[in-house]
Amino acid sequence: MGESVLTLAHSTLEDIAGEVGTPVYVYDADAIRASYERLTRAFGTVPHKVFYSVKSNSNLAILHLMKELGAGADIVSGGELARTQAAGIPGSDVVFSGVGKTRPELQAAIDAKLCLINVESRGEAEAIGELAADFGSVVNCGIRVNPDVTTDTHPYTQTGEQGMKFGVPTDEVVPLARWIVEHPNLSLRGVGMHIGSQITNADNFRDGAEKLSVLVESVLEAGATEVAWIGVGGGLGIRYTDERPLPAEEFTAAVSILHQRFGFPLALEPGRFLVGNAGCVLTRCLYLKRSGNREFAIVDAGMNDLLRPSLYGAVHGIVTVTPVPDEKSSASRHQVVDVVGPICESGDFLGRQVQLSGCEPGALLAVLSAGAYGFTMSSNYNSRPRPVEVLVEGGCWRIVRERESVQDLLRGESIN
Repeated sequence: MGESVLTLAHSTLEDIAGEVGTPVYVYDADAIRASYERLTRAFGTVPHKVFYSVKSNSNLAILHLMKELGAGADIVSGGELARTQAAGIPGSDVVFSGVGKTRPELQAAIDAKLCLINVESRGEAEAIGELAADFGSVVNCGIRVNPDVTTDTHPYTQTGEQGMKFGVPTDEVVPLARWIVEHPNLSLRGVGMHIGSQITNADNFRDGAEKLSVLVESVLEAGATEVAWIGVGGGLGIRYTDERPLPAEEFTAAVSILHQRFGFPLALEPGRFLVGNAGCVLTRCLYLKRSGNREFAIVDAGMNDLLRPSLYGAVHGIVTVTPVPDEKSSASRHQVVDVVGPICESGDFLGRQVQLSGCEPGALLAVLSAGAYGFTMSSNYNSRPRPVEVLVEGGCWRIVRERESVQDLLRGESIN
């Protein structure tokens, strides 16, 4: 299984669960630092800037850690912009992507003087131009290209293939570039791509880089003399169970051709690669149950806490942290169980046919590789408060988000 916070002493995880309860997200700051250093070391002398993908894990403590490491931020909403500001990341280190930016969000981005607002349609470019003209501003824009690259990932995490909602189609890139160049309140400062998520094949990035190279050359020939960045996206895959993660060096080799050809620094947008294997969800086994020929371990974390298994069919490693033996079983006894939660949905599962040892009521389990797209995708479905988040650093741990209360669930509602 992939690197995870289980490199911490099991006693530390038991202490955390005993103190704050379960379910709880636990993140390892040292593991995040190691992943960041591994990526930047792989790029070596290739000029680059890491714009951390906030959507993967938007906790303020994580964002502040990224700022300390020297990263900027890649955002996709006004809420994420507010989070970067609260974490102290300057607007000049933020790029704003996403296909459905509202005018209030665009206005906030213009006010914050972001590094780039990545345009994903002609209509969006026109909206930015109108707002910029109204306030007499010159706004730095990038064009996010759809390079028509097919990736070997889940259909819901593919973003760079023809027919997807993301990015500007290749045949529209040059006309849009000319329009931006001619607009008095817009400056075309970047051209980039994002081809998908959890990519483990370097050929996908190589294919995207080759296609993007052709478009960058055409954009430059169209008069875009102010281009200063080439965006190569994120999407580097990690190991959840038996995947072969893409080494950072292979990613570098695949995309650095863009710098070699044009001389521009590369904008990197990693998320999962930096935090995915640095987090886990701790959950307690409540009951064991048999139904038909299946055994179930019912735990106190559900699909509202970790949606990936239900949404994507994602497989996370699950292990017993502290077994609880009883009179009829031994902590060393192995069981094959479906690990399911309390949500009233048949799709509420964290793992199917998982081999566990010592899984009895009261046992503490860890769902691994949950540092990315875990809490950020959580919800209050079934009126369940969202979990507490904890950051472990230098042998100490602290709460970085309090567990929600029932009162939190009711806030803002009225029967009148």
